[in-house]
Amino acid sequence: MARHRTLFRMLAIQRVLVKYGLDDIIKETHLWRPLRFLFYLAPRGRGRDAPVGERIRLALEELGPIFVKFGQAISTRRDLLPPDIADELAKLQDAVPPFPAEQAIAIIEDAYGEPVTSVFERFDQEPLAAASIAQVHTAKLKAGTEVIVKVLRPGVEEQIDRDLAVLRMVAGLAARYWEHGKRLKPLEVVDEYEHTILDELDLMREAANTAQLKRNFAGSDMLYVPEIYWDYCRPEVLVQERIYGTPISDIETLRDAGTNIQLLAENGVEIFFTQVFRHNFFHADMHPGNIFVIHTDPERPKYAAVDFGIVGTLSPEDQRYLAENFLAFFDRDYHRIAKLHLDSGWVPPGTRVDQLESAVRTVCDPIFSKPLAEISFAQVLMRLFRVAQRFDVEIQPQMILLHKTLFNIEGLGRQLYPQLDLWKTAHPVLRRWMDEQVGGRAMLRDVRANLPQLRDALRELPTILHHLGEQAAEGRIRFNLQSPELRGIREQLDTQRRQRYWLTAAATAIIAGTVTLAFGSLPWLGWALLGGGGVAAWVARP
Repeated sequence: MARHRTLFRMLAIQRVLVKYGLDDIIKETHLWRPLRFLFYLAPRGRGRDAPVGERIRLALEELGPIFVKFGQAISTRRDLLPPDIADELAKLQDAVPPFPAEQAIAIIEDAYGEPVTSVFERFDQEPLAAASIAQVHTAKLKAGTEVIVKVLRPGVEEQIDRDLAVLRMVAGLAARYWEHGKRLKPLEVVDEYEHTILDELDLMREAANTAQLKRNFAGSDMLYVPEIYWDYCRPEVLVQERIYGTPISDIETLRDAGTNIQLLAENGVEIFFTQVFRHNFFHADMHPGNIFVIHTDPERPKYAAVDFGIVGTLSPEDQRYLAENFLAFFDRDYHRIAKLHLDSGWVPPGTRVDQLESAVRTVCDPIFSKPLAEISFAQVLMRLFRVAQRFDVEIQPQMILLHKTLFNIEGLGRQLYPQLDLWKTAHPVLRRWMDEQVGGRAMLRDVRANLPQLRDALRELPTILHHLGEQAAEGRIRFNLQSPELRGIREQLDTQRRQRYWLTAAATAIIAGTVTLAFGSLPWLGWALLGGGGVAAWVARP
């Protein structure tokens, strides 16, 4: 039965594709190839003469909410899509009719096991907002707190499973038959989308994301994150503090209130880079509908964010890769950018660094014809992605999510304040983070981290040597210079000997530096010894 539903859904998809003149998709993917001719009898839509990006957008809107969200997701893949199509897909709006309040109440009561009137002092049946995944109602707790109640759509899991099956089938055909299938990797794109949308189906996950961001910005004068009321949260129901503010898109109201627009725009950029580099936990769905402004003090406006169903994180390697790319770009160090791409491991083996450097220079140099304040960070990343595409670089999903977020933040910032200098705002955050990673503090952190390893290595060394001696005496070791076992033992002993030497030097230098500083004589010598100890500890890393 499930297979039949999938096939009927594919028929409906083909009808819509033909309607908007997207017949090539059917031809290229062999989608329902034996019966393809039947769909040429389908009525043609008036949008067949429109640009292809617009026709794709219209088709996705007609196919329904899941396809709209899919279009929104792939609009961020500017490393794969032509710019005109990516721009058109970015216009997709996740706006769907609300479902009846009676159904929402039934879901809530089923989750709590008691009537909604026993949980809330007031529950407003008219929804505040409706989207493809969930619907939001306003309410008041028994304690008098004004809250919003987010409820999953009834049957949304089944609908998503059905449409994901269809998307996966179409992607499989595209990967097999479409000439661009290898480059665009449709199956990987669907996998990425599936991971994202399934995360949104668990509202407890969203609640946890919200709580984490609130902790990260506790006491912040730039961003307010609403309170989560855990006692009322379930996988299908989320209850959080109601936010009162002006939508970020309502610039006229903000200006009329005397809001410091420049500070607001600059704070948005700093919030983003703080999330990415200091917290390594960023709101990845920062479109205008999810951002409000609290301007009770117009000179010190404050952002308020909602809807944390999608968040992103980066590995320490990706963080450093990104920071160094930005810094190298604005230093016009294209060789460094090429080396960073090669060192990341995303570039195929054998790629020549000089050719990659030349390609980066060709793309980036024209950007510097503009004043620094007019340079777009998102544009920089998009152009670097284009270069990466030429060299078959594997762009990681987390980087795509980051680019989407940066694109939104930059667009909002420049919409608020066209003269926004992103580099001026971001540069101190990047430099501070880099100093923390490779500066004196980082060295001392490495010393503390390596001292337990040194202790363990010194404890194990006599046992290792004794064990080797016993094996040699019993003739169980063949001293074959080509023996992998012997070579491994020799390398292990060399490594331990080298670590012992450098860590001893590090400990000696640090102790001497500390004593020198404690007595207050020759402070420059004390700091020099501490620095030398940090360098020695760094060299001793395994």
